[in-house]
Amino acid sequence: MEVKRIYVKKKEGFDVEAKELLADIQENLKVQSLENIIILNRYDVEGITEETFKKAKNTVFSEPQVDECYIEEYPFHEKDQVFGVEFLPGQFDQRANALEECLQILAEGNRPTAKSAKIYILQGDIGTQSCEKIKKYMINQVDSRECSLEKPTNLTQKMEVPEDVAVVEGFINMTEEDSHKFYEKYGFAMDFADLQFCQNYFKEVEKRDPTMTEMKMIDTYWSDHCRHTTFLTKLEVLDIKWDLLNKVYQDYLKARDVIYENRKAKDICLMDIATIAAKELKKAGYMKELDESEEINACSIKADILVDGKPEEYLIMFKNETHNHPTEIEPFGGAATCLGGAIRDPLSGRVYVYQAMRVTGCGDPRKTVEETLANKLPQRKLTNEAARGYSSYGNQIGLATGQVAEIYHDGYVAKRMEIGALVGAAPKENVVRTRPIPGDIVILLGGKTGRDGCGGATGSSKAHTSESLTACGAEVQKGNAPEERKIQRLFRDPEVTKMIKRCNDFGAGGVSVAIGELADGLVINLDKVPKKYEGLDGTELAISESQERMAVVVAKEDADKLVAFAEKENLEATIVAEVVEEPRVKMYWRGNLIVDIAREFLDTNGDVKNATVEVLKPNEEKSYFKAKKVEDIKGKWEETITNLNCCSQKGLVERFDSSIGSNTVIMPFGGKYQLTPAMGMVARIPTLKGYTVSRNNYELWL
Repeated sequence: MEVKRIYVKKKEGFDVEAKELLADIQENLKVQSLENIIILNRYDVEGITEETFKKAKNTVFSEPQVDECYIEEYPFHEKDQVFGVEFLPGQFDQRANALEECLQILAEGNRPTAKSAKIYILQGDIGTQSCEKIKKYMINQVDSRECSLEKPTNLTQKMEVPEDVAVVEGFINMTEEDSHKFYEKYGFAMDFADLQFCQNYFKEVEKRDPTMTEMKMIDTYWSDHCRHTTFLTKLEVLDIKWDLLNKVYQDYLKARDVIYENRKAKDICLMDIATIAAKELKKAGYMKELDESEEINACSIKADILVDGKPEEYLIMFKNETHNHPTEIEPFGGAATCLGGAIRDPLSGRVYVYQAMRVTGCGDPRKTVEETLANKLPQRKLTNEAARGYSSYGNQIGLATGQVAEIYHDGYVAKRMEIGALVGAAPKENVVRTRPIPGDIVILLGGKTGRDGCGGATGSSKAHTSESLTACGAEVQKGNAPEERKIQRLFRDPEVTKMIKRCNDFGAGGVSVAIGELADGLVINLDKVPKKYEGLDGTELAISESQERMAVVVAKEDADKLVAFAEKENLEATIVAEVVEEPRVKMYWRGNLIVDIAREFLDTNGDVKNATVEVLKPNEEKSYFKAKKVEDIKGKWEETITNLNCCSQKGLVERFDSSIGSNTVIMPFGGKYQLTPAMGMVARIPTLKGYTVSRNNYELWL
């Protein structure tokens, strides 16, 4: 079938996006000659009949009350500057994906192929130089590109035939010079000592050269993102010149004597220092509510919740996640996946995530493009797009965001801070945790694999350079909130969760880590992994991550039942692996064994890292904790109230729905005029059974 094209434009008065963009460009780029902007959503569709296309015009493509449609052609004026923007191949396009689903439902037939783009019409006396300036500001090369204005003859992508996974010939016999060249060529996140550690392992134990998939998999496993290498580095404390901190350090050493039978058995590291207090409290019997298991999904506690007036034991899980690097280079996708990525951890623990908090750090968004650091996105674009991305994902998946705050400081100019924190809950009896045994089956639930999920863990574990903005595009995904929502719904069914022995999310590392961590011995068939498109090679299938996928272990006899439950939620469920006795991770692709690594080697986390520590006494005059006498009260008052951090953030906060689920107790703004920001967030724990609310005596059934 031929490709059909339609342009959709907001009617006058509803074109808010275009008006906001016009004001932004005039103010931020100082292009005063720009008089007007028209934004068109352009859709190309292949695989539907003329009848379906006509039906879809005012039902799928547009809303007649607010939109105008133009079939095939739009009346462009010769004086206008026109350009279009589309996602890079491989990036998930939620608009096109939703369009395909709606058209399939409308036609009650096969799923058509659709592509979307945004067309910008610049009106006014705009020269070529100003037009290029606007394009550069609007097109983020990490995820987008300028598209052709011509209609394609077909939308079918030419199927790529990937080559077989290569063996790194000569790896175990490389000289140090050749090893350095190899290390630099592939930009590994592991350090050079780790690479040498790999060489020794494959030379002495495996007695062969590794495949490229094995090298990428090891690099992911040992990345700072997955294994917290920085926090687990062994510390040798040489000297502490600050008496106060030295006393604290001595208390830490005493605590180690209490907790560890042999103090030397546990390395001194930042992780141990950070967790020692909790371990000491637990040893003393003060943390009876702490929930512990072999699964590491999120921080969990046990609590009795009144359900229909009777106490019921619940698991409460807490999780926070930073997405500083992804948000810095692609603010919408980075912030959206900050939330989606944080949700997937407690979700893999089979709890329902019901409230979120967002805390961010940004440079001054009032600075112009000219004041932006080289090879950086403008702070205004970062803060606006990041807020749009996080709120888009949260509002779509149905998650109340109870607290939103942004801090403005020059320290965030070099790299933005993007933090998502959340809480989830579920009846404890519904969460079954048992150790997988040989013969158990691993099922992949949810979204399909694509290139947009490759390199997230290793990318966020590297030092970044001026090239990162254009070189790290594949490391930032476009989240699919409705798909993750389906997993939420599925995991609220006790019949489903009680079948699951162990679960892991498809976070950093994709199949290699999500499935690889479920059991000591695994045989994984990568040919079974569902793909967004053809052309992915074995390495990409092994390491591509996403928010919207889960790996679950079930008994062999329960596999078909779980798949049937998933189908009811319109979730794809595929058997991709089996638990085996031998403690090795094996992956097959095209029938070839491309990964065969001992669990013991993966668990080493690479070469032991060591660092020496010398702590200097801080300058007391610059101490944040030393109060200074204020001589000029009026001046200090004016300085404080004119600080950007004292401005109202109501406009930002109201982008996020805080009332989803009817569980919110404290709204983001309160007081007599509903303008006083709340200092925290509070919500009721949602239950699977009914509970009574005294106000109006209504029954709420969740």
